[in-house]
Amino acid sequence: MSDPTDLYRLDGDLPELTDPVLIYHFEGFVDAGATGRLALGHLLAELEHRVIATFDVDRLLDYRSRRPVMTFDTDRWTDYETPELAVYLTRDVTGTPFLIMSGPEPDREWELVTEAVGMLVTRLGVRTLVTVHGIPMGVPHTRPLGLTSHASRPELVNGQNSPFGKVRVPGSLAGLIELRLGAKGHDALGYAIHVPHYLAQAEYPQAAVTALEAITRGTGLVFPTEALRDAAEKTTAEIEEQIAASDELAGAIHGLEQQYDAFQSGATRESLLAEDTPMPTGEELAAQFEAFLAERDDHDG
Repeated sequence: MSDPTDLYRLDGDLPELTDPVLIYHFEGFVDAGATGRLALGHLLAELEHRVIATFDVDRLLDYRSRRPVMTFDTDRWTDYETPELAVYLTRDVTGTPFLIMSGPEPDREWELVTEAVGMLVTRLGVRTLVTVHGIPMGVPHTRPLGLTSHASRPELVNGQNSPFGKVRVPGSLAGLIELRLGAKGHDALGYAIHVPHYLAQAEYPQAAVTALEAITRGTGLVFPTEALRDAAEKTTAEIEEQIAASDELAGAIHGLEQQYDAFQSGATRESLLAEDTPMPTGEELAAQFEAFLAERDDHDG
């Protein structure tokens, strides 16, 4: 039997904490709009933090399926971007300590990783685990972003209605952690942010803002979001510029608005997940937006 403690290394003595929240996200699973990556990346960029534990990625990752980036300069290798899966200690704007776990989703030993996370959660006295990511939905960016809450106990989702029934989907380590640790009595919850399907492949900062707002409501933690909101406003302005230049895009967005408003008013119960809609597909809309965003990035240099 493998020992879960072999999977991680503590960076110094563990801090003395009182019921901290652990926010986690792994890159590699569905994350429309880069919601989880942007949200946690923003927190690590804005808040002072230190590493308190690192996982053995050499053991957990399949490098040939997700090759790390190396830099070649003229006639030699000069850099290697070492993948890192780590737990960080930081504080919100009120001074409340909390934990962040982020990095690539392990390719193997999920059950053992989950046990290792459970051991860290117990040792650190974590009261709640929270995960966020984005999912593509047939919704327009001109309406407030929705979300689907899920948790280890029904009381944690505050009675919010879900657009989903019982479905079978490809698994994720984030989901397994919620399932396994929830069964052991830990409070675990997550927020799947509804990202417009035509923006799923692009970075959509507004989805990250929505994710952090949801975490604040669920945990009481308060985050600095000004820079992220500025980025969201800039992105929205660029999207509107693209729509104004295309009658086809404008018509497609208008169709999504009508469908969304009818759903919200109860005039129709057609799922926002429905694919049979008389408008360009998410892939077609995304291709047009991606071409625009690529042109913008080239212009920005």
